[in-house]
Amino acid sequence: MALGDFEPKLMWRQFEKILTIPRESGKEEQIIEYVIGEANRFGLEYRQDEIGNVIISKPATPGHESSPGVVLQSHLDMVCEKNSDVDHDFTKDPIQTEIKDGYLTAVGTTLGGDNGIGVAAQLAVLEDKELVHGPLETLFTVDEEAGLGGARALSSGFVKGRTLLNLDSEELEILYVGCAGGMDTNVTFNLPLESCQPATTGLKISVKGLRGGHSGCDIEKFRGNAVKLLTRTLFSLNETFQIGLAELHGGNRRNAIAREAQAVICVTKNNLAAIKQAVTICETWFKDEYGTVEPGLTVTADETDLPPGVFYGANANRLLDFLMAAPHGVAAMSPDIEGLVETSTNMASVKTSNDIVKIQFMTRSSIDSALNMVSGSIAGAARLAGAHFKHSGKYSGWKPNMNSRILNTTARAHENVFGFAPEIKAIHAGLECGIIGQQIPDMDMVSFGPLLENPHSPAEQLQIDSVEKFWKLMAETLRLLAEA
Repeated sequence: MALGDFEPKLMWRQFEKILTIPRESGKEEQIIEYVIGEANRFGLEYRQDEIGNVIISKPATPGHESSPGVVLQSHLDMVCEKNSDVDHDFTKDPIQTEIKDGYLTAVGTTLGGDNGIGVAAQLAVLEDKELVHGPLETLFTVDEEAGLGGARALSSGFVKGRTLLNLDSEELEILYVGCAGGMDTNVTFNLPLESCQPATTGLKISVKGLRGGHSGCDIEKFRGNAVKLLTRTLFSLNETFQIGLAELHGGNRRNAIAREAQAVICVTKNNLAAIKQAVTICETWFKDEYGTVEPGLTVTADETDLPPGVFYGANANRLLDFLMAAPHGVAAMSPDIEGLVETSTNMASVKTSNDIVKIQFMTRSSIDSALNMVSGSIAGAARLAGAHFKHSGKYSGWKPNMNSRILNTTARAHENVFGFAPEIKAIHAGLECGIIGQQIPDMDMVSFGPLLENPHSPAEQLQIDSVEKFWKLMAETLRLLAEA
């Protein structure tokens, strides 16, 4: 069955097309061109700002011209993650999909339902001639996944409406009215390389098979972080065998939990068998700790060529001590909202280039002081280890407003469509609503979406039936706003 045969057909056909268009963060040119092309096809006016954000305007349904203007908003870019054994070029290859057990998923890559399904919904609204709505603006932002760049660049004059439906949430039957703020921290080590000692051999240590996931939405699920598990393995080996350390690589995206990591080490040939056994013991430890959470977890040691240079002794210790000491995971749960993570940090990636090692963190919190505290702990550990650090991209969260008009209207629409009240929550992720609220303080906002599981990882999957329910909720909300 083709995707365009599912309901609502206009929306699924749009998403089917979007799956063929490259749209990595910072490289959204082709999807921008497509969105503008659709505006021209529908005969609608559009405008674009300097950074690339696009707004397409659609006149109100006849009789509702005096209704307040409504903004539908989603982001054009996607997280581009793939399994290491998958041959896929995100700059040109379409996303390959399959349907299984009522879900749409990609083959070894991220699907891009985050937030391609929101983009598809907006384009379908523009195309649909039967929906009842007031004056509409569809706001397509850029660079969300790499730092909320499009939302940061918004000006209050670029957007006319002051009621916004954000279409970037991922749980059905839930309305979101708040989100966490965030900050990036980049740590850099400049360590002298030395030649491998005589009678040594190279060994590649690999951590693979982890589930990964969204560093906000999935952080409380206590999945394994490949960078942390690789660190623990190397730290244990170094304590016993004093290894030479090189080529640490793991993780790819600041907002994704690392699924794979590897390092090349230099070891004495006489210790080779003992080191391989020690790696097997580490794998046993980790499988015991993570149980059924990470059924695919593997830690392997394979002989390889000697690296051209390694970090030895005190320099290897500095790096491994920092990676061990630096935080990852949930730091605090909210005392006010049951089940909500208040503060967390994600050790997102480690990259080595010759004598330079870079480690990236993304910290989130709904409280600015807690955000500063955890980011400060990373900075303190870096300073103690003799590394450089830099904080960047800080943004505040979105404070819930339980008296919001759009919240009350959307909740009423939910009851009309489904026959029961929605759950109202805040989310431990960086929705653009937080930034938009800073840029346009009088914007009234709510966020909702279909069921999308495991975003930011190749396990991402979209529940097909939830898309039609999402569409009906959006359509009923627009109708109530138009007729208010």
